[in-house]
Amino acid sequence: MNDIVPRLSFATRLRNNFLTGLVICAPVAITIWLTWTFIHWADSWVKPYIPNRYNPESYLQFAIPGFGLLIALVVITLVGFLGKNLIGRSIVNFGETILNRTPLVRTIYKSLKQIFETVLKEKGTSFNKAGLIEYPSAGLWSIVFIATDAKGEMKSKFDAMGRDMVACFLPPTPFPTAGYLVFVPREKIVLLDMSAEDAAKLIISVGLVTPTDELLSPPTPLSARLKQKLTK
Repeated sequence: MNDIVPRLSFATRLRNNFLTGLVICAPVAITIWLTWTFIHWADSWVKPYIPNRYNPESYLQFAIPGFGLLIALVVITLVGFLGKNLIGRSIVNFGETILNRTPLVRTIYKSLKQIFETVLKEKGTSFNKAGLIEYPSAGLWSIVFIATDAKGEMKSKFDAMGRDMVACFLPPTPFPTAGYLVFVPREKIVLLDMSAEDAAKLIISVGLVTPTDELLSPPTPLSARLKQKLTK
């Protein structure tokens, strides 16, 4: 005799339908809200500097969302184009000279410039791999993003100690934008096969969203494969 499936109550069906709708609508709504907030933020910064004669909103009856963001992208692209030729490079060098002679400002400017140059120069290797380290104590594991090999003075100090160290970013949950820079011995890192994007999802979702198991192989220790990738 076949088992009879119990009929769900109206309240249970209503709750299930609501949760299903929430799963469908919430990501879409949050994505739209974040996108709209970013566009509005960019417009609020850029539009006040656009002359009225070039701002279509000055003679139209409605605002144009994203116009300020579009202008910002065009200006940044033009600056990059001009910065590649002799005249543009001379102007950039003159501006950098002024900034480098200004106390406090030069420290901020040099730090930001170095960060952007490093990230853009190594965008193919930095933070595109995730791994595991024992943190905050032995037996407890945390996800880190692999940044790069130790460089400069840090590398010299570690070499003097006979240590092969890797710079890693240790993000908190559920907001991975803040975190800690940690230098970890290469042999202490377990390299994950999941992408950095999947690792970020795992962190943001507090472990609720995980990559499909059958698409992954067991974690592999960080070895020459990672070292070769970081030093390309």
